[in-house]
Amino acid sequence: MSANAADAPVLQLTHAGARWLAADPTPLRDLFRRAHCVRLPALIAPDLLWRIQREVERGEFRAFDHDGIATELRLQSGVATGLLHVLVNDPQLYRFVEQVTATSPVRSFLGRVYRRDANGHYDSWHSDLVQGRSLGMSVNLSAHRYDGGAFELRETETGRILASIANVGPGDAILFRLAPTLEHQVTAVRGVHPKTAFAGWFLPDDSYRAGLRETGGIAPL
Repeated sequence: MSANAADAPVLQLTHAGARWLAADPTPLRDLFRRAHCVRLPALIAPDLLWRIQREVERGEFRAFDHDGIATELRLQSGVATGLLHVLVNDPQLYRFVEQVTATSPVRSFLGRVYRRDANGHYDSWHSDLVQGRSLGMSVNLSAHRYDGGAFELRETETGRILASIANVGPGDAILFRLAPTLEHQVTAVRGVHPKTAFAGWFLPDDSYRAGLRETGGIAPL
């Protein structure tokens, strides 16, 4: 199932902050209500994405095993993780997410930068339903187009796949619902190029600072 409602950016994160590029989020809101997820084209502006990718490559990745749910390489705290948290913790983005998902309040975002390749990294079905989470987001930071690594969303009870999205566009994001009736996973990466993404959760409070060390971020100065 496709989760596309627009081919051009609707909102974009820039050096000057979040900018609305489309006045009416109704198509995205309607799609999110039906599919529980939407793709946000070029959420990060190209020139800013290039800077972030450069800082990601300067950082240190370490192997991480998430209690048997997933394995990956996780970027340690540094310039890239700090810059990303500053960018997404923008009130304009909060208001946009509230309008598209009909979820409020949105007051912070907490995430981590991960990398998965074809050398045994995996993800499995899970819900992320802890700490008041109700919305997730994953932003593609990959420097090259990767194979596999698709985001999938399914009904928990029936196993019916609701969406399968190869989020390979530079700076594109997937915004998705978290609920007891839903589970998601990322399929195995194939080929020579890894998948690198900034993924995490929108939260109803300002608790993201306290969790930055655990997830590989740093608090903005």
